[in-house]
Amino acid sequence: MAYKETHNRFTRAWMRFVGWRERHISESRFLYLLALIVGIACGIAAHILKYLIHLISGVLTSHLSNTTGNYMYLIYPVVGVLIVTLFVKYVVKDNISHGVTRVLYAISQHKSRLKTKNCYASLVASSITIGFGGSVGAEGPIVFTGAAIGSNIGQAFRLSPKILMILVGCGAAAGIAGIFRAPIAGMLFTLEVLMIDFTGATVMPLLISSITGATVAYIFEGYGNEFFFAQSEPFFTSKIPYAILLGIVSGFVSLYFTKMMFAMESLFRKINRTAWKILFGGIVLAGLIFVFPPLYGEGYDAINHLLEGDAATILDGSLFYVDRNSMWFIAIYIGLIILTKVFATSATNGAGGVGGTFAPSLFVGAMTGFLFAYILNNLDLGIEISNKNFALMGMAGVMSGVMHAPLMAIFLTAEMTGGYELFLPLLIVSTLSYMTIKIFLPYSIYSMRLAQKGELMTNEKDQAVLTLLKIDNLIERDCTPVYPEMSLKEMVDVIAESHRNIFPVIDNDGMMKGIVLLDDIRNIMFRPDLYRKMTVSRFMSMPPAKIEITESMEKVMRTFDNTNAWNLPVVDKGRYIGMVSKSKIFNSYRRVLRHYSDD
Repeated sequence: MAYKETHNRFTRAWMRFVGWRERHISESRFLYLLALIVGIACGIAAHILKYLIHLISGVLTSHLSNTTGNYMYLIYPVVGVLIVTLFVKYVVKDNISHGVTRVLYAISQHKSRLKTKNCYASLVASSITIGFGGSVGAEGPIVFTGAAIGSNIGQAFRLSPKILMILVGCGAAAGIAGIFRAPIAGMLFTLEVLMIDFTGATVMPLLISSITGATVAYIFEGYGNEFFFAQSEPFFTSKIPYAILLGIVSGFVSLYFTKMMFAMESLFRKINRTAWKILFGGIVLAGLIFVFPPLYGEGYDAINHLLEGDAATILDGSLFYVDRNSMWFIAIYIGLIILTKVFATSATNGAGGVGGTFAPSLFVGAMTGFLFAYILNNLDLGIEISNKNFALMGMAGVMSGVMHAPLMAIFLTAEMTGGYELFLPLLIVSTLSYMTIKIFLPYSIYSMRLAQKGELMTNEKDQAVLTLLKIDNLIERDCTPVYPEMSLKEMVDVIAESHRNIFPVIDNDGMMKGIVLLDDIRNIMFRPDLYRKMTVSRFMSMPPAKIEITESMEKVMRTFDNTNAWNLPVVDKGRYIGMVSKSKIFNSYRRVLRHYSDD
């Protein structure tokens, strides 16, 4: 009882404070303070996530050998997935996989509202998944966590959907900035991947949150780079042709990664029982990690070795340690890692683990760039290029292709390695990779899931506004339905009491049979001699098209354009629901556009 009274007292005090803020501080000014708070909270969350991952991974792997195969790799990943599955099923009780996609969905479909549990659920689940060896990244979960923090802070102050959307972006930007210590990349991630508009109203809050998140990370972890990279081999303009070729190769590797990821997701969706998913995914994941230990966790240690130019360490902890002096065996081994990383990542998430594809794209990129240079240098073609420079460039290339975010890939790679001297080749590789994959896939790995359902809000104002509109909110239910067997007299009586000029015709089961337009029967309405002779079935007509209740607004507008109609019926598997008019859509469109476009 005392707790309830205290809670009620706190709620009343909080609402008084919120009311005072609404009267004295405008949303736009208050946004800057909240961006700072979100940045601090997300920076701390990013540090906690990294700490938990390193703690769990360190405890589990510190005793493992580097010179032989480690059979514990067959156990750890399965145990981690099992723990996370139980945590999600009995504690979270919600689907928290594909964090970045869920943030995009919240922006597009839920007015940027995320649940309170999302502020911690992904953080806990992903730290266990990755710490136990799940071959995924922590960046997707920290984006989900940061976005949830921003959303819930905004909801607590009763802010508008437009401001909530910016705060969601602030949380995501701060999460990326905090986990990579890369503030510019954090902001660009929000603009390119989450597709928040680049306007005066968004740039400053995003910058504040990104800088704050990165600053918190520097305070806890020191002023260093996420990956160690020493620029000992300068990049000469004579190497530009090889950078161009690597960009194209990275684009095709990105295409392979994305296509295989979706193919594996489809395979796991066909498995209905959770136990079978854990068994199948666990066998695939544990087997791959046992054969290819660099697939364990995020794989950042392997990336660091490649950025140091050391290829032989890629065999540490594997069954093939004795072959570390064989150049071609190392090349084949790295190539197989590139091909199998996507299977390990998909198996982790498909089995029930929680993690993102951000780190895997970095990992595959580093491997691709290193292998590209490694092979060219050992083909006796007289070519001499830096293995570690191209590993760095490959990171930017594959990430750019997978994420469809070339600017973010360039700045993230430069910020987390200090490789600013390679800015020109990073630009070349990142841009060409993005252009290559764009030919085949118009959307990123995150947005494709929503784009296929018509649920994605993009930077294109027209498509974004149509995504925000919901057909449920536009249905007009004041059109009086009539029945095929009704007489003309009964039809005239209905018209006399109605203020609409269109009447849906339905049967006794509510199924749509046609429509009656007032203009079509105006010439017989006043002929009493026909009142008993003619029925609705004689003069009704078919509508030019029907709109299914599940259709996206983009498809609805295409239907209106193709039919030149102003009113169309909405049905649910043939059952009449109501009418939707083009004029109401236009009015709602204008209102939403004005609301979300104001700076």
